[in-house]
Amino acid sequence: MEFKEKVWAECVKIPAGKVISYGEIARKLGVSARAVGQAMKLSPGISGGVPCHRVIRSDGGIGGFNRGVKEKIKLLRREGIEIKGGMINAKYFIE
Repeated sequence: MEFKEKVWAECVKIPAGKVISYGEIARKLGVSARAVGQAMKLSPGISGGVPCHRVIRSDGGIGGFNRGVKEKIKLLRREGIEIKGGMINAKYFIE
């Protein structure tokens, strides 16, 4: 399995209504958060079965998205995640 596929496999584990940070995925895989971000840029997205919109910054910030941040916010809100001032409350993080 290629590295990017390992990252995507971690994303698939994130349930709707929850988020995880780039850093947490990086810790699980023993790589840098930047490497995770680069793999996410290549993701096939939701249509490809990878809910990459559920990966955010460790400080609760939205982070990037290959279809634009506004679309990422729309998808997260559709799943019931509250976003205030561009930030997501820690209660939505996977424990």
